Amino acid sequence: MRLITALIASIPFAASAQSQLNLTQGVTEISQRVYDLHMTIFYICCVIGIIVFGVMFVSMIVHRKSKGHKPATFHENVKVEILWTVIPFLILVGMAIPATKTLFAMEDASEAEVTVLVTGSQWKWHYKYFEHDVEFFSLLATRQDQINNRLDKGENYLLEVDRPLVIPTDTKVRFLVTSDDVIHSWWVPDFAVKKDANPGFINEAWTKVDEPGIYRGQCAELCGKDHGFMPVVVIAKEPAEYQAWISEQEAIAKQAAEEEQRLLSMSMSKDELMELGERVYLGSCAACHQPSGEGIPGVFPSLKGTEMVLNDQAGHINIVVNGKAGTAMQAFSNQLSLRELAAVITYERNAWGNDTGDLIQAADVNEFLNQ
Repeated sequence: MRLITALIASIPFAASAQSQLNLTQGVTEISQRVYDLHMTIFYICCVIGIIVFGVMFVSMIVHRKSKGHKPATFHENVKVEILWTVIPFLILVGMAIPATKTLFAMEDASEAEVTVLVTGSQWKWHYKYFEHDVEFFSLLATRQDQINNRLDKGENYLLEVDRPLVIPTDTKVRFLVTSDDVIHSWWVPDFAVKKDANPGFINEAWTKVDEPGIYRGQCAELCGKDHGFMPVVVIAKEPAEYQAWISEQEAIAKQAAEEEQRLLSMSMSKDELMELGERVYLGSCAACHQPSGEGIPGVFPSLKGTEMVLNDQAGHINIVVNGKAGTAMQAFSNQLSLRELAAVITYERNAWGNDTGDLIQAADVNEFLNQ
């Protein structure tokens, strides 16, 4: 009796553990349709498996040689061959109809009220709202101390970013997904959205979230050494709250543009450039070139004592601003402000014993961009 009671009590825990191994049900109508389709096909497969293996085991047990049964001598049976061709065909057609309807619904991104361009690059996401003057990069926010096992892992370890994508609830949102360099994949399980980001191509996806909340995902394509550090975080807000957020972001962008223009006529001191440059370098460059500037031999070049850094100022500005085709060195012209670009170039030309004495100002970078 105690054993039966214990087994009954353990059922909820078993069900909970099992659900963690199943497909995510999600928070959108499409994700629920995908889940229901998945479960329908799963149950059909279970029934087929039970019937097929049931017939096999019954045949082996009831018609075994020890009971005196002898194998049949016929080689062909037209009726049986027709049955085992027609029945699977009908089953597949029955499975294909709901699957096709779900796929059509997943691909129908028409009549969207909000459109966001999602661009993957090693190793971050860039979001641009078509209807508003708002765009930004979204980078991993997990502390390096956690990654290097010097601190305990947080609740959302490797699934937190500095600037999440924000979308409105009860609104059809279209995603245009592409890439700046290699193939990435933008994946949010709760939305049933997983789209490859291919360089030179644009793929479409969409979602309509009913409930406000925070939804997490990540890059689902092996895209390089920091593939595991490329999370996706989406915050769904009520329409009124979303509009307030959009207005705030547009005001911030306008203010930043005005500040950028003001700085063109100003010169920063070496200490200011080096302090800002170090922060930018550690946040955007150190992952590849290392905090010491020595890079990784054979993978990422050193910036310490190299010919370009010491003697080619124009070339140095060019590679930071425009990147280098065919390599992991991406363009930072659309990722950093003129002030940040000037500061990080100055820092690289005067850190780790380089000591060129060169001070790059925002006006110098702007002049290069306008050539």
